[in-house]
Amino acid sequence: MIGLGIVVLGLWAVTWYFSTKAGAAMLGQTAPTTQATDIVNPLNTTWTLVTAFLVFFMQAGFMFLEAGFARTREVSNVMISCIADTCLCALLFWAFGFAFMFGTGNKWIGHHYFFLHGAPHTYGSTGVAFLAFFLFQYAFADTCSTVTTGAMVGRTAFGGDLIYSCAVSGFIYPILGHWVWGPDGWLATMKTPFHDFAGSTVVHSIGGFIALAGAIALGPRLGRKFKRDGGGMPPGHDMAIAAVGGVILWFGWYGFNPGSTLSAMDFEGIGRVATNTTLAASAAGLVAMFFVYPRAHKWDTGISINGFLAGLVAITCPCYWVSPFGAICIGAIAGVVVVLGVDLLEYLRIDDPIGAWPVHGLCGIWGTLSLGLFATGQFGGATSTGPDPSTSFKGLFYGGGFHQLQFQIFGSVIICASTFAIALIIMYALKAVGVLRISAEHELEGLDIVEHGAPSYHPEYAYMGYSPIPSGKSPGVAVPRGADSPTISVGE
Repeated sequence: MIGLGIVVLGLWAVTWYFSTKAGAAMLGQTAPTTQATDIVNPLNTTWTLVTAFLVFFMQAGFMFLEAGFARTREVSNVMISCIADTCLCALLFWAFGFAFMFGTGNKWIGHHYFFLHGAPHTYGSTGVAFLAFFLFQYAFADTCSTVTTGAMVGRTAFGGDLIYSCAVSGFIYPILGHWVWGPDGWLATMKTPFHDFAGSTVVHSIGGFIALAGAIALGPRLGRKFKRDGGGMPPGHDMAIAAVGGVILWFGWYGFNPGSTLSAMDFEGIGRVATNTTLAASAAGLVAMFFVYPRAHKWDTGISINGFLAGLVAITCPCYWVSPFGAICIGAIAGVVVVLGVDLLEYLRIDDPIGAWPVHGLCGIWGTLSLGLFATGQFGGATSTGPDPSTSFKGLFYGGGFHQLQFQIFGSVIICASTFAIALIIMYALKAVGVLRISAEHELEGLDIVEHGAPSYHPEYAYMGYSPIPSGKSPGVAVPRGADSPTISVGE
């Protein structure tokens, strides 16, 4: 052991010597030049990791929200769909999704960092450790994938869900996202760039339009009667769960938007973004609640939840570049837009149980366009140390005319139309081979029983055909449901 220790000490000494300037000179080497990609900023990396954890926690919010708006017979299906999407997305984004989206390549697709091979110390000049940046962006990709499930609740075969989730996380989101957020994406490198700070278009509109394509291809749930036919949206089975899920999403949004600065050193920026996020959500929730009240003279919990979510989606794009007053205006309009979006789907007889397209697709468009209206021109692009004033721009209401607005419209139309077209092809292809929708018999029985083998809420004794032991009965016996006098043993 002493000899082994001496050998290890000798190896360390030799390695240390030749790593010094004197040792390098002895070998005829020159000291390497420090690159920007070699410098890891610990503060920015920690900030990015913490906000990544917040964004990841949004998965719990989506699970609660969708479960609350769903029926009791499909709650387990909602849970496992979100879990499977999360697991699939991690592996796909590691293998090639991240490379397609954030790897250098051409204007349409990246082709570096497959399997995270060849990764530098940091991503670009952000100062954020490369794998911390990867984790943050994975959480965003997972959010986009989970948004799509909301409109397809209650009638999607689990096998079909796995297949289209692979397409979303591995190809659609990363490739289209590269156009906006990639280092050389064509929408980001136009003479006047298309801007989307935290993903109203890249995350939410892409997810929302995939959800819309899925809802169209699937068709409505059995027995779904629309308003123009004398019916209406069936109520969710548990608004308590849905409300908690919505607030968890709101909490996670404080990672989604402020974290997109990738810099804890941008003190003013992260404070402004967090405040704008809060104000937009609050305005949207109240406006949606009051906007629907005259219809039935009831304070609707479900639309209030989707209202503040609509405000969060809308402010995601412009949150860095608008004032608090602008954020309130953007959120208030989103509260109306989401209700009109629900009305439109009802009129078109498209069944979206959670409201995924009105919230994420339609309000994602509104949020993207609102940047071209409300950008104040005071704040430039976010950098690792703070805003870059040389890249500031103004919206229509602040003297900038239609210049930025036209590019926001152009980028939004391109991304939404491309997403919708690709998603329709995929969904109808899955439908054609019979793996997208479960049979009518299985839908009536419920996804939880058919696909996953057990209901969500029934306790063991009820599921097995027994009721609880009534008072006065001895342990070891159970009473069949419907009986209240004779007892039978469990063994019988």
